[in-house]
This record gives sequence, C-alpha cells and structure tokens, in this order.
Amino acid sequence: MRENPIRSLPGIPVLLVLLAALLVGGFLLLTGASQDAPARAVAGVAVAVVAFFLLFGLYMVEPNQAAVLSLFGKYVGTVKQDGLRWNNPFYGKKKLSLRVRNFESGKLKVNELDGSPIEIAAVIVWQVVDSAEAVYNVDDYESFVHIQSESALRAMATSYPYDQHEPGQLSLRSHASEISQHLRDELQERLADAGVQVLDARISHLAYAPEIAQAMLQRQQANAVVAARTRIVAGAVGMVELALAELQKNGVVHLDEERKAQMVSNLLVVLCGERGTQPIVNAGTLY
Repeated sequence: MRENPIRSLPGIPVLLVLLAALLVGGFLLLTGASQDAPARAVAGVAVAVVAFFLLFGLYMVEPNQAAVLSLFGKYVGTVKQDGLRWNNPFYGKKKLSLRVRNFESGKLKVNELDGSPIEIAAVIVWQVVDSAEAVYNVDDYESFVHIQSESALRAMATSYPYDQHEPGQLSLRSHASEISQHLRDELQERLADAGVQVLDARISHLAYAPEIAQAMLQRQQANAVVAARTRIVAGAVGMVELALAELQKNGVVHLDEERKAQMVSNLLVVLCGERGTQPIVNAGTLY
C-alpha cells in the first residue's frame, strides 16, 4: 500500500455554486407551486436535492494534514491541499496529521548487557510520511509507534553495558550519540511499514535500578579512586626516575643502592601521600 495523491476541487467556488443551485431550486419550487406548474416544482425539488447531496462532498483540510479518501472500502487517494476542498460525496474521508510529533516513553526497567537492572527512557520524534500506509497497514498507527518504540528501546538497552569497562567499548552512559543513532535505526526499521519516519531518538533518563543504585555508586567511586591512584603513582615514579637521573648526571651526590632505595621510598611517600608531609631535618652526619 503506497500513498497516491489525488486532485480535489477548491471548496469555496463549489460551495457558492451549490448555494446558488439551492436558491434556484427553491425559486423553481415556489414559482411552480404558485403558478400551478407541477413540472417546474418537480424540477426545483430535484435541483435542490442534488445540490444538497453534493454539499456532503465538502471537507476541510488543515495545514500539515492529509485526507485519505476511500470508495466503498477501496483506497482512492490522498489529498494534502489545505483549505476547503470538494470530492465525490460517496468518498469516505479519514484525516490524519502530518505534523512532527514527539513523546517520551515511560521509565522501563531492563537488564543491560552485563545483567544489571537499569531504568531507561527515551524521547522519540516522529512524523507520518505515507498516509496510506499509516491508515491501512496498521490498525492504530499512534499506538503502534508507542509500543514499537518501547520494544526497540528494550532491545537496544540489552545490547550495551551501562558503563564502559574496556577502551573503545560502547556503553549507554559514555556514547550518547552512537546509542541514539542505533535506537533511531532500530525504530525506523520497525516503523517503516506504518508510513512513519523517525526524525530523532535520544535517551532522556538512564540510571541503575534503585535496589542496586547504592552498590553501583560505591563501585563507581572505587573505580575512580583506583584510576586516580594509578595515575598518581605513575607520575610519582616518573618524577623519582627523573630526580635520580639528574642527581647522577650532575654528580651532585653519589648514593649507594641502600640510600637510593631510601630516597625512592621517601619521594614516593611525599608524592603519593594524601596529606602534606612534615620534613625531618638531620643536623648530624649522613649516617
């Protein structure tokens, strides 16, 4: 089923003509009854009845709206010209909006790739682009969009972990643009048969489920502390190596292995400690 544009007549000129025909029919009916002319009266009634029946062919189409026309259950075509329009009075007319619409899904509770329960919601921006498919391919295209959007969101959430555990790994929290593109493609594939185009799809809410939120927060804090400590230690080791190399290069002092070890230990304590160190000044000999 594909959309078939069909022409329609401007409604205002048709309305004026039909009103004039009603007046003519009424005039013929009155003059025929007063002049005892049955033929004129019958002609007046016929003209008035036909004009009144043709008035049912008028219908209104608003901007960014389409009227799907059918004749005794058979699809005839779609009218998208806005304003007052006229077509065959026998045509059935079903109107639907072509405007851009959006909705936010409810918070869904699903298990991400690693099996942890999370809460996720998304904002979907969509538009009807084929009126015939929207009306005849699905029973209720609005309900179809909502249900398929939640289904696609569930499928997408189970395909990625919440957090990035390895370099280059896609995750729900760290790769918003890639996740949104995946969700949009998944939705477009599901909604193509309904004549709907998905313009945008983005995650609006993402969090761990309440029952594990505290544990996951502690885990994130621990990972952050480990990462920070790893960086501090790497920097401290580099500084110690640089200090020893400069001392040896300039010949400032000559240290045996035991004194080097002690110096390295002291420097690492100073550089890696969370608090400022208190120096102890040795006023005697080195040993």
